[in-house]
Amino acid sequence: MSGVFADLVGQDEAVVELRRAAAAAAAVLRAGAADRAPALVAAGPASDAESAVAADDAATGAMDPSAGMTHAWIFTGPPGSGRSVAARAFAAALQCVHGTGCGECPGCRTTMGGTHADVRLVVPEGLSIGVGEMRALVLRAASTPSGGRWQVVVIEDADRLTEAAGNALLKAIEEPPPRTVFLLCAPSTHPDDISVTIRSRCRVVPLRQPPATAVAEVLVRRDGIAPDVAQWAAAAAQGHVGRARRLARDPEARKRREAVLAVPRRLTGVGAAFDAASALIEAAEAEAEASVTEADTTERAALETALGAGGTGRGAAGAMRGAAGQLKELEKRQKSRATRAQRDALDRALVDLAGFYRDALTMALRAPVAPVHTDTAALAGAGAQKWDAEGSLRRLEAVLACRAAIEANVKPRIAVEAMMLALWKG
Repeated sequence: MSGVFADLVGQDEAVVELRRAAAAAAAVLRAGAADRAPALVAAGPASDAESAVAADDAATGAMDPSAGMTHAWIFTGPPGSGRSVAARAFAAALQCVHGTGCGECPGCRTTMGGTHADVRLVVPEGLSIGVGEMRALVLRAASTPSGGRWQVVVIEDADRLTEAAGNALLKAIEEPPPRTVFLLCAPSTHPDDISVTIRSRCRVVPLRQPPATAVAEVLVRRDGIAPDVAQWAAAAAQGHVGRARRLARDPEARKRREAVLAVPRRLTGVGAAFDAASALIEAAEAEAEASVTEADTTERAALETALGAGGTGRGAAGAMRGAAGQLKELEKRQKSRATRAQRDALDRALVDLAGFYRDALTMALRAPVAPVHTDTAALAGAGAQKWDAEGSLRRLEAVLACRAAIEANVKPRIAVEAMMLALWKG
């Protein structure tokens, strides 16, 4: 696979659909240009992508040049399946001058680099996406594309839209500007993730968890990681490309994983269960703090400079006092981002722990499948003999229940302590 879709691992069917839609979108633009300036369009031949779409439409009797394209899309799939990768690649293909997502033209390069003027990317830093942010985004998306192609709005983690923000987005999707495309990313189309009314107005692109072999191949080809390390990291990350890369390249990430997988050995009593819960929470907090500290410091320094910090002129001190509200708002956003980072770090730990008990369950059942964590396979096998299949399943369900509770805004410490007690009791 080449072009902007090269990093979308193990999603061949989705890539075919998105390539066809991008080619159809290019055909729509060409048809519009032909209406305005027939001589200019006639001077240039159609691209290969547009010709393929035209031939396919002729074969099927399709008359609508936009049959392969629509204005709103939802990319769904489990963590690591590449939802945001697919959305960004499709946005690049829509801005591609060839309509193919070649990866070489200015439209592709600027979109993938995050600098295209007509591509708006929403990456929630906090726990939710608010209505104010969404209204501002919708207003900007209604403008005419500066590059003459499409205004594209990519919303990662659209499941974090508040109800009011979802309603603001819904209105825009119901009455879309003629050149605007909305690309939403969510775990599923369940009402808990995306509202039914928004879902009914979008085309869904389901993505699957890529196989470990495909992830390993990408790590070797793109990142130059040794094949044996890539294979181990791909299996340990359970198909999550980004996490596999971190495990393969970051010693600290490997240490955190080893600490999590040592939890089953530490559960020797009630006190040990609470100690293990505290250790897991504190490790997640430390990881989150390390990931956001630099960004927080940079943001605050930039804002203080913009507000005149360090100035010696008349009124400089008064200006800083009047800026207290802006600094407080920044601190609020940073606190929300830190909370989200803590929960993400904790969720990664819980996924690793779930993989361990999954290994114990498959070994107890003698299922002919490879273990997720090859380096703890012996420990999982010992657990399988001690707990049997039913006990392993109960422990796996306890981990999954903890993830669901945290997602439902149960205090992480309470949820993790309840999980640890359940793991100890079996």
